[in-house]
Amino acid sequence: MRRMSLVTALVLVVAASYGLGRRHSQAGSKTGRHVIYYVDPMHPAYKSDKPGISPDCGMQLEPVFADDLGNTPLSSPPQLPAGAVSIDGATQRLLGIRVAPVERSRATRIIRVAGRVVPEDTRVYRINSGVDGFIRETYHDSVGVLVKKDQRLATYYAPDFLSVASGFLAAIQGVPGSAGKDGSRTVPFPGALSKQGVSSLQGYTDRLRNLGMSDVQIKRMGDNRQLPESIDVVAPADGFILARNISSGQHFMHDMEFYRIADLSRVWVVAEVYEQETRYLHPGGLAQITSKYEGRKLPARITDSLPQSEAGGGTVKLRLEVDNPSFILRPEMLVDVELPGRLPSAVTIPLDALVDSGERARVYVEHSEGSFEPREVETGWRFGERVEILKGLQPGERVVVAATFLVDSESRLKTPAPARSTGRTAGVPEHKAAAKTVRDPRCGMSLDPAKAAASGNTFAYRGATYYFCSRQCKQAFQNDPAGSARRRQGDDDD
Repeated sequence: MRRMSLVTALVLVVAASYGLGRRHSQAGSKTGRHVIYYVDPMHPAYKSDKPGISPDCGMQLEPVFADDLGNTPLSSPPQLPAGAVSIDGATQRLLGIRVAPVERSRATRIIRVAGRVVPEDTRVYRINSGVDGFIRETYHDSVGVLVKKDQRLATYYAPDFLSVASGFLAAIQGVPGSAGKDGSRTVPFPGALSKQGVSSLQGYTDRLRNLGMSDVQIKRMGDNRQLPESIDVVAPADGFILARNISSGQHFMHDMEFYRIADLSRVWVVAEVYEQETRYLHPGGLAQITSKYEGRKLPARITDSLPQSEAGGGTVKLRLEVDNPSFILRPEMLVDVELPGRLPSAVTIPLDALVDSGERARVYVEHSEGSFEPREVETGWRFGERVEILKGLQPGERVVVAATFLVDSESRLKTPAPARSTGRTAGVPEHKAAAKTVRDPRCGMSLDPAKAAASGNTFAYRGATYYFCSRQCKQAFQNDPAGSARRRQGDDDD
């Protein structure tokens, strides 16, 4: 009877395997899919060319169809590195995935900053008083007015001029030929006069200039041989009046500034840039200035002067020269500045190819047609739409530059994450808790805890979670959990 029971059981197992095989074959024939082989769902490394039961765990083998190998989009090919994905051409077009080559090239970055217009310091003139006196009159001298060289701006009276002017007239009358009526000579020829006479005349002329009289008025006084009633204040050059500190009838003291005039035919633009950007800017380099109000663009040139650092700010002041013939630019005006920075030759990729998490940066390199592998890179400067790659890529390689986030998401799904645990979760010691696989506490086989949890083959016992390859192993553990746990603990300690 016992022998008959064994025979009967063997017949039933064979019949069940045959029926299961027929069902899989019929399923494949009904769907038109061709079965290549069968695998253990908990141990994919086990393969069989026939349907049946797994010899180690007793689970039913699952079929693997031909179209599962190579035609499934976004699947990771087994021969590629971890995280690599394979995407067929049709899917790439559907998702908008594009690739571009890694290039070694030079780049030009346009640095855009705000600038402030200031007068060129060598073109700013200050008219000061050399004596005490009072202002008689002023003439069209408002701030912002454009004046011409030697144009009279004001007149004033100063007693100190009288003695010096009288001495000048006496010296010029005592020096024959010192000045004709046509005013052709204000200083005699050295051979025509005594040295004492020339020295005396030159001394009075310099004293008049030092007190504030212009060369125009000195010449006029030498021509008409008369003491002037007032001293004229004239413009020393063509320019705009930036400051005016006097008015009619005003008394003034020695060294008072009457006017400040600037020639604005050429001006400076001062702009602040970051210190690290100055290495891309060179003296003599060209730039472009845009007026915020009129929108007119003017060429500019970086001056040869050394930029001035701002204490604690991490910026430097850069100075540019701008020709301003139409006087569009006025002092203190704000303008837009475009500075082209020339970068050295470097390996670069489009910025959209980079997946930057903050701590790490990676790209997806085309491993073969339709296959992409993740690769960590080290980046340098980022100018415009390009980023420099210091390490990780070579010119000629092709990287994903469009829909990169889709490829990255699929790669993350294909990459198994380390098992996370607290205490002795997953039924393994703490020093093994972060492993990607765990061991079945009954049969000792390595398995994926995620798959075991998905199939319901888990059991919690005394604060720890145990994973099983099959329901049979789980049931055996539940029948004697204490003994199974002790045996598993002993195996781990060994």
